[in-house]
Amino acid sequence: MDITFFGASHQVTGSCHLVSTKGKSILFDCGMFQGSDFNEGRNHDNFSFDPKTIDTVLVSHAHTDHSGRIPKLIKDGFVGKLYMTKGTLELSRIVWEDAYHIMVYNNRKFQSPILFTPDDITVAYENTIAVDYNTTLDLGSGISAVFKDAGHIFGSSFIEVSDGDTTIAYSGDVGNVDVPILRNTAQLGDIDVLLCESTYGDRVHESRRDREQIFTDLIMEGVKRGGTIMMPAFSLERTQEILYVLNEMFAENPALPKIPIFLDSPMAIRATEVYKNHPEYYDAEAAKKYSLGEDFFSFPNLTCTLSKEESIRINSVKGPKLVIAGSGMMNGGRILHHAKRYLSDERSMLVIVGYQAHNTLGRKLYEGAKHVTIHNERVSVRAKVTAIGALSAHADKNQLIRWVSDAKTVPKTVFCVHGEAVPSTTLAHSLRDSLAIEAFVPEEGEKFTV
Repeated sequence: MDITFFGASHQVTGSCHLVSTKGKSILFDCGMFQGSDFNEGRNHDNFSFDPKTIDTVLVSHAHTDHSGRIPKLIKDGFVGKLYMTKGTLELSRIVWEDAYHIMVYNNRKFQSPILFTPDDITVAYENTIAVDYNTTLDLGSGISAVFKDAGHIFGSSFIEVSDGDTTIAYSGDVGNVDVPILRNTAQLGDIDVLLCESTYGDRVHESRRDREQIFTDLIMEGVKRGGTIMMPAFSLERTQEILYVLNEMFAENPALPKIPIFLDSPMAIRATEVYKNHPEYYDAEAAKKYSLGEDFFSFPNLTCTLSKEESIRINSVKGPKLVIAGSGMMNGGRILHHAKRYLSDERSMLVIVGYQAHNTLGRKLYEGAKHVTIHNERVSVRAKVTAIGALSAHADKNQLIRWVSDAKTVPKTVFCVHGEAVPSTTLAHSLRDSLAIEAFVPEEGEKFTV
């Protein structure tokens, strides 16, 4: 069995890994590279393999950095089989359509190129085989695959593939523990080799109790400051978790000021409908609330702004308010309009709740930039910038090590992917030291035989 790494090596975007065994070519994910631009230049390069030679693509989840280039793969000649869970399929279609609209907008305004067409999206959606968790799939030539719950976002999976001699698992992204809505990550099976994400391979998140207290404190501080609280949030999972937590906070704490809250993300609004339609992915707590008829994605002071006109009207709302908008890394979407308007206001706040890739606007602000450029305009940063690690959808270092150590059979070899150099290397060293296994941080394009 050969493994070649074509993305997410020493970085946190562009997941794409090729497994070759018994005459079959199997691709784990085909994600977009993300940086300062929503659709950065590398996405337009030819694939480092011939898409026509790929037999199967197994998709871990719908986030753009894992699924975003699948329509391009089809455009470039892929005619094999696509597999993902039902939830991932519904969310991926939303992701692809949203990406296309952003590319069209950027093409019109900045002459940026467009990666794929609506026809490619249609082919991707209609030709995908939607699967259930824990169902064994026959990929031919004695090769099988099983999707298991990764607990990262709705429908997310880690995937175990066996050729009869070797079993390899691909983590996709491993979920944080004790988060709203989702079940915790399932147990790894009897595996020999693991491709493991390492986004937070060098740090530990706050607890759920700390998370909720931090969130409450931020709301109170925002009210005291009197400005706008901006929250750039990923439209899949992070936004829904935030709505869930806010719903609980306002219900359980009547004294909490009910400031206007705006969900200003058409993609997140559409995705939330998918969440409502698939309660089979809920954890026990959310399932119980659902069975009692509770809509935990809604509360009286929440307004969903679907149209551009509704979004613009947010500016006329005076006093403190909270605006949740995409994109999560601030490399596109409506959050840029709010940031351009409010970052220079010292009464306002920017609350970062997810990973910020290198060279994105979110990363620059997280690292303390005093001036940034948005839509070709220079903006002074006077607003307070802060972050909440506990709202991450990714497992931290300790959780990842525990997940690997709790496998039915601890893997002999682990490749740390989907992480910048320091977190990936830190996790690799920790796995070697604590579990006495071989752990590597592969280079892009590097090939291993296992």
